[in-house]
Amino acid sequence: MKNKGLLIVISGPSGAGKGTVYNEVLIRRPEIERSISVTTRAPRKGEVDGIHYFFKTEEEYQRMIANGEFLETAEVYNNFYGTPKAPVYEKLALGHDVMFEIDTLGAKQIKRMYPEAVSIFIIPPSYETLEKRLRLRGTDSEETIKRRLSMAKSELAKYKQFDYIVFNDDLEGAIARVLSIIEAEKCKMDRNEEIVNEYLATMPSKKK
Repeated sequence: MKNKGLLIVISGPSGAGKGTVYNEVLIRRPEIERSISVTTRAPRKGEVDGIHYFFKTEEEYQRMIANGEFLETAEVYNNFYGTPKAPVYEKLALGHDVMFEIDTLGAKQIKRMYPEAVSIFIIPPSYETLEKRLRLRGTDSEETIKRRLSMAKSELAKYKQFDYIVFNDDLEGAIARVLSIIEAEKCKMDRNEEIVNEYLATMPSKKK
C-alpha cells in the first residue's frame, strides 16, 4: 500500500524569503511536485504561463470560482490568486507530495479545507532585513513596497495558524529545517499506521 501524498504549504510575509526557500527545497527534493496557482496579476519579468502561474483575466477567474474549481482563493494587493483543486487532489491520491508557496489568507483556507496539510511559516530575522529584501527585488514600485511593509505586521501576527515556524536568518539553515519538517511528517505514526497493520497481517500467528 502506498501512502497518500503530503500537502506542504510554505507561507510568510512578502520579503521573508519564502519563495527562495520554496524553490531551493524543490531543487533538492525534485520528487516533490510544484503546485501551480492561478492569478489575475500581470506576469513579472521571466515568469512563464503554466510554469510559474496560470495567468487569467478577472472574468476567467470569476468563472472558475463560480464552478467551485479552487482549493483556496484570495484577493491580494488588488489581484486574485487561487489554487486549482482537481490537480492537487489527483497528485495526492497517487502518493505524490505537493508543495506550494502561498499567502497567509490562502494558507488558512487550505488548512480549513484540508486539515492534513503541513503548514510552514517563514519569518525574516528583522524588519530591516524584510525591507532590504523587498527593495533588492527590483520588481515593485515604491508605493507597493510601502504597502507590503505596512502589511507585514498583520501577516506576522497570524503565526499561530501554522504548524511550524522557520526563521530565515540563514538561507541554508532555513532550507535544512524545512526539509527536516517534511521528513518528520512523513514518519508520523498516523501516516504509516495502515502500512504497519498490513505488515503485521502478513506475519504468521503465534503457535500455541
